Amino acid sequence: MAGFDTTAAAQAIASARTSLGIEFGSMRIKAVLIDENYNVIAQGDHEWENHLVDGVWTYPLEEVWSGLQDAYANLRADVADKYSLELTRVGAMGFSAMMHGYLAFDKDDNLLVPFRTWRNTMTEEASRRLSALFTYNIPQRYSIAHLYQAVLNQEEHTPRVAFFTTLAGYVHWRLTGRKVLGIGDASGMFPIDPSTHDYNADDLAKFDSLPEIEAMPWKVEDLLPSVLVAGQDAGTLTAEGARLLDPSGTLEAGIPLAAPEGDAGTGMVATDAVRPRTGNVSAGTSIFGMVVLERPLRKAYEQVDPVATPAGDLAGMSHANNFTSDLNAWVGLFGQFARKAGADLSTNELFSLLFNQAISEEADNDGGGLVNYALYSGEPLAGLDEGRPVLARGPRASLSLPNLMRALLFSAFCPVKIGMDVMTKQDGVRIDSLVGHGGIFTTPKVAQSILAAAFDAPITVMSTASEGGPWGMAVLADYLRHTDLPLADYLDDVVFKDAKSTTMRPDPTMVAGFEKFFKHYMRSLPVEQAAIDTIGQQQD
Repeated sequence: MAGFDTTAAAQAIASARTSLGIEFGSMRIKAVLIDENYNVIAQGDHEWENHLVDGVWTYPLEEVWSGLQDAYANLRADVADKYSLELTRVGAMGFSAMMHGYLAFDKDDNLLVPFRTWRNTMTEEASRRLSALFTYNIPQRYSIAHLYQAVLNQEEHTPRVAFFTTLAGYVHWRLTGRKVLGIGDASGMFPIDPSTHDYNADDLAKFDSLPEIEAMPWKVEDLLPSVLVAGQDAGTLTAEGARLLDPSGTLEAGIPLAAPEGDAGTGMVATDAVRPRTGNVSAGTSIFGMVVLERPLRKAYEQVDPVATPAGDLAGMSHANNFTSDLNAWVGLFGQFARKAGADLSTNELFSLLFNQAISEEADNDGGGLVNYALYSGEPLAGLDEGRPVLARGPRASLSLPNLMRALLFSAFCPVKIGMDVMTKQDGVRIDSLVGHGGIFTTPKVAQSILAAAFDAPITVMSTASEGGPWGMAVLADYLRHTDLPLADYLDDVVFKDAKSTTMRPDPTMVAGFEKFFKHYMRSLPVEQAAIDTIGQQQD
């Protein structure tokens, strides 16, 4: 990716030689504008948070739109501030979001029940039944599991479902009028056949033949969005959509849109990991490890989610529901202490100071006997329907700041290791390269070295590591202009041809320490279950 100057960036904006990616993350909606050289030339964001309402993790749709409009308004302001230009048009755009979940609408396009996000673990029976029916792992967060569980629960709304989709699919539909979904995101709704790049026809028939589904006035194939692979026509921004995105009325209609994708797909693109035997680890509020498969898995594993790359190739995902929430809470606590002590430290300084303690020579290899569960919500990889943050230690454990920080970081990576171990150690999946991305990798060496120890594999971090999903979605939007190349070639030969990266190999001592910690973590899971059984989700 070549460098840029302010004048060149302004010319790119004025002539719409740009691409815009907007991603709905769990804690932030972020908009990223890139130029033809894939440099970020402007950005805007909006912080938001999911709500636990009647036992369901959700985001009100009003907040979807107010948050999107705020993120875009902040992008416009950034363009005006940096370049003294009004943003009226971009060359292409695309929307991505946290995958899975359940947004169901009736024939009049009314939302039938509040948005059920990926974070919910209420579909265990549906997940188990469908996995057996399809001989294909259907995690609890997959959209079809939510629909089927609602049918099993005899929820009043189920006969009236006319369409259901993901968050990215919903936003794209409202902005373009097209009920479509990128194949990566679609693979989290219903099983995909990689040979047809569409929903698996045999599985559609199996689902429709279930007695409780036969009693419904619909067939599931009529409820699902159409599947598109990267580069296919996904529609254009309508006049209504332009006003919805930019209520100021400045943004013009007619902008081509890429197929809406999930955060797994944008993570693969952002790390140049769409070829077989490549993989990536995307770390945010949740964390997932992804490997593009050169062959199907030998069997269905409940710890491995079958998904697709944006080009339609089969991939295996180890998805953990929890990652940064616990780390952020602890850093926030130390930040409060620092302020009370009169130390004026920025957030970045705090993270750097604390995280580096985890890899200091003062830290014991295994975290000194501390065990931590960074679980704010259920963690199916660990067999837990709910979560409670827990820090525990025996009387002989060594409680120190370096050991605490090592235990906090080790524990954050433990759940995702469960599924990755299944793929590599049980199924024999081979990986040539793993790339880490997400904000946690902006602190040099720390997360990279711990992840290398967790997977006992070299970990590469690119210069774009902190850009993550919205940048990946902007790249997918730009790909609309490069469809003469396969997606993998486009990424290798165009986007990442000059990218800088660093690779860290696992330190044998830290590998041994992580394995010891991991065994302690797994053996002590009854401690976490006891916390779930005795500590309420909300304070009474």
